[in-house]
Amino acid sequence: MDAGSSSTVRGRSRIGYRSLHPFLPINGNPRPYRHNAERYIPNRSAMDFGFARYQLTQSAPDKEGENAATESTSPSSKDAYRKCLAKALGVDRTRILAFRNKPPLKTPPYAEQYSPPPPMKHRKRQRSIPLKPERTLDLPGFLDDFYLNLLDWGSKGVLSIALEDTVYLWSNANGGSTSELVTVDQESGPVTSVCWAPDGERIAVGLTSSDIQLWDSQSNRLLRTLRRAHESRVLSLCWNGSILTSGGEDGKIVNRDVRTRSQVIQRYQGHQGEVCGLKWSSSGEQLASGGNDRLIYIWNLSMSSSRPQNQNQWLHRFEDHTSAVKALAWCPFQRNLLASGGGDNDRCIKFWNTSTGARLNSVHTDSQVCSLLWNKNGRELLSSHGFTDNHLALWKYPSMTKMAELTGHTSRVLHMAPSPDGSMVASAAADESLRFWRVFGDHDTPKPAANPTGSEASGNFSRYFIR
Repeated sequence: MDAGSSSTVRGRSRIGYRSLHPFLPINGNPRPYRHNAERYIPNRSAMDFGFARYQLTQSAPDKEGENAATESTSPSSKDAYRKCLAKALGVDRTRILAFRNKPPLKTPPYAEQYSPPPPMKHRKRQRSIPLKPERTLDLPGFLDDFYLNLLDWGSKGVLSIALEDTVYLWSNANGGSTSELVTVDQESGPVTSVCWAPDGERIAVGLTSSDIQLWDSQSNRLLRTLRRAHESRVLSLCWNGSILTSGGEDGKIVNRDVRTRSQVIQRYQGHQGEVCGLKWSSSGEQLASGGNDRLIYIWNLSMSSSRPQNQNQWLHRFEDHTSAVKALAWCPFQRNLLASGGGDNDRCIKFWNTSTGARLNSVHTDSQVCSLLWNKNGRELLSSHGFTDNHLALWKYPSMTKMAELTGHTSRVLHMAPSPDGSMVASAAADESLRFWRVFGDHDTPKPAANPTGSEASGNFSRYFIR
């Protein structure tokens, strides 16, 4: 009984405990409670749905009336509420200070430490300028006169040089051959100026007797003699197509058309001293003249006339030089740009705009300026000097920085002449020497074979040019 009754009691109590706690195991050991994180089932036992419905249906009309009354009575409060709400939500677009552009992006930390190097600029290689002449020739009897023009290089590659009463021709075609063109008599000489025609075959020779002879260099034949244009020696000559322009010691400038029989077709009168410099522009429209009266005149071809009353119609008159002006050079790459050089008391190179008459620049060279030459293939200017340097100077235009000095002459370098291709320059000086410089030549241009007799080719100008 006791055993049975106790078993029954244990069984009932066991069953009753399990019915009250259904999550406990049958063996009586409690099973640990595990929370299900994947599913949430709310407990609605505490909700009174009927009361909630009553509250919703009863309070809605009151609130709507309250809101309507508020909106009708104070419309500004609604706007204020909207502004506060927009500001709180970050959608307020009304700002006092605003940037026009977007703010820059923040630079990454590694970009601040490393910055790429700037691109390398390809510097143009400077060409080599030979400082020594390629050839030196003797000029016995060369006249030391600043106002004469005794050297010119023709378009056919023949160089003309006047020594007292004789004009010589030198050609480099056959290794440097020399021939005599003409020897004038003592009454007409000495020769004061020479100038090649554009064809490179005819050459004009100015004489002390005021005559001008026109020669054919191919046949060594005198074509004609131009007389009664000047009263004294002819110091300068210049060609403009078929027009031959001459400047005399009498201050007169005369134009002649060599195709006609008439002696004089046009005149320019303005200088009061010797006309020692004449240069036509590349267009053939303007003529520049320099004289011993320290003046430069710019003449227009259309302003010249054979009538005496129209002889003084010059375009511009420049008075800035303080000494005789012989060196004149028109710029090949800039129209209406003229370079001029003054004598011993001036020693300046000046640049002029012949369209406006304005002086563009002035550079003091510390030496007498005898002649000027532009580089045909670059922005460079070559000048030859007398007292006191007696050398050639190469300038970079427009900065006018000196690129090189070519020394070798021992007296003033009176004349310069460029070769037809523009690479070589011949210079004649009062030391009775003629030197050839490859100052304008390209640095890649091959040099001629060296003279086996010495470092400089000298003496072989013909028997007339050897002391």
